Amino acid sequence: MCNFYLAHNKEVYKSENRFVSGMDFSKWLNNDFIPLNSEYQWIKEVSSKSVKQSIMNAERAFKNFFKGQSRFPRFKKKGKSDVKMYFVKTDAKSVIHCERHRIEIPTLGWVQLKEKGYIPTNPNSHIIKSGAVSCKAGRYYVSVLVEQGNMPKPCLPGDSIGIDLGLKDFAVCSNGETYKNINKSSRIRKLEKKLKREQRSLSRKYEGCKKSNILKGVAARQNIQKQKLKVQKLHQRLDNIRTDYLNKVISELVKTKPMWITIEDLNVKGMMKNRHLSEAIAHQKFFEFRTKLMAKCNELGLN
Repeated sequence: MCNFYLAHNKEVYKSENRFVSGMDFSKWLNNDFIPLNSEYQWIKEVSSKSVKQSIMNAERAFKNFFKGQSRFPRFKKKGKSDVKMYFVKTDAKSVIHCERHRIEIPTLGWVQLKEKGYIPTNPNSHIIKSGAVSCKAGRYYVSVLVEQGNMPKPCLPGDSIGIDLGLKDFAVCSNGETYKNINKSSRIRKLEKKLKREQRSLSRKYEGCKKSNILKGVAARQNIQKQKLKVQKLHQRLDNIRTDYLNKVISELVKTKPMWITIEDLNVKGMMKNRHLSEAIAHQKFFEFRTKLMAKCNELGLN
């Protein structure tokens, strides 16, 4: 549906020089397009709010482009798109049921969860508003939006903390704590070497298929897909290690309950222009660290 909305907007802009909002496209789709094209009746088989959620996400991508915050939206491809399905509450009385080891997804039914206990199961205190099913490196994930009451803010008796971010050490704090650069660890270095070998192997498979002109062969495609999955899993594993380290650093910073936390305001966009350091800067995840730290501080009532 996101691709359909993008293609329709391009056609309308070429002919009428105007932008179609998500609500206008949804009305045109239900009132004009589907009644005249019976082969698209399958759109009505899923929840209407799920379809609308996909359209609204595409509209948000257009608005971010108009604000200069992102590039022009591109068509989603089956093999490269993470999000596979949206599900939302159909009305105010409906409930998305969730138990410790499974969750009920509309049109799919009950789905078993491998990681248990992360999603709240009490519908009286925690209401599941919506969710999304995504696929990364051959694994499927479900993320949900939960509505809960106001949490009591804790007392903040600790001292203030100042944080200096860098490349040699990830963070140097004013209280004397120093957090090392996780990307210099032997664990990361070994995985990066393995990733380079697997990427070279994938490149050789592509080049071999092009030279022998057997890219359309079933066996060649299967071998390439297997190798791509290996590369994706290594990328995902490296990203998980770095994200886990960020979460642990943030947890240690806020567990002392300081009065406020000050972080260095880096010009990451300008720093990325240095071709010698851009890869190392990207692996540090400064923006993700700042975003998660602000969210954690807001949750605990810190400044």
